[in-house]
Amino acid sequence: MIEVKTDKYALYNGDCVEVTAQMLSESVHFEIFSPPFANLYIYSDDLRDMGNCRDEEEFFRQFDFLIPELYRVLMNGRICAVHCKQLARYKSTDGAAGWYDFRGDIIRHFEKAGFQYHSEVVIWTDPVMEMQKTKTQRLLYAQLQRDASLSGIGMPEYLCIFRKWEGDGKNPEPIRHFPNENAALEAGGQAEQVLDLPLWQRYASPVWFDIRRTDVLNARIARTDRDEKHICPLQLDVIRRAVQLWTNPGDIVYSPFGGIGSEPYVALEQKRRAIAVELKPEYFLQMKENCESVAVKSQITFGDLGELV
Repeated sequence: MIEVKTDKYALYNGDCVEVTAQMLSESVHFEIFSPPFANLYIYSDDLRDMGNCRDEEEFFRQFDFLIPELYRVLMNGRICAVHCKQLARYKSTDGAAGWYDFRGDIIRHFEKAGFQYHSEVVIWTDPVMEMQKTKTQRLLYAQLQRDASLSGIGMPEYLCIFRKWEGDGKNPEPIRHFPNENAALEAGGQAEQVLDLPLWQRYASPVWFDIRRTDVLNARIARTDRDEKHICPLQLDVIRRAVQLWTNPGDIVYSPFGGIGSEPYVALEQKRRAIAVELKPEYFLQMKENCESVAVKSQITFGDLGELV
């Protein structure tokens, strides 16, 4: 396993299950990631790659090794945010066209591991772009003229929010936000803890309509000829809002599926510390470069990461 450690971040090129199992209990303040969507995207031929599976049942058999460890290493009363979407079913391969409730199974497996299903955000997606990209029958305008019983709705994405709730569920380090910088400074806080009422009302909406699909780190440079499907990094503003809402400056943000480093990149940008794991060497190297580029701009003065792993 390759490691890169500084006083601001720790990155690991290895298996997220093995790395998380070595982390100290209640050592991270916030977890955010986009797991492999079962067998929808294949990233490598490594047997430890959770996306390298036959079906959803096999994926969750692997995922169930990780979820209890995510619960253990998360501080009590804190949040784990999981980005996901439903998966399409096709007549040619599944016998009937429709959706598989991948989101629902994620919720059920996290609840089984002890997490409390806390809330969720629907991330709006453009049905026109989905139709152009996938040519799915349910979104074709011509299908309305043939038989609208086969027409359907665009597929959104979700940020499912889970809370570690042991005992009284109390968070030992409250996350505090202030209406303006003066109020933050008077209370001993910082500008990074300012979240005024209009912004909160926008973030509190059950649907985020204003997430730009192109607001991602550059994934193309991490591709290899062996890539069987495409890299799909999470939009930076989704991560940014979650980090702002559910962490304090200096908190440790953990991503077990680091990819090219979107989650640690935003954590560092927002003056938090970061831990991330990525299995694929090419993605790990790009994650390392992305974190190096933003870390020089990030002024973190809350102590180093210590020996968490």
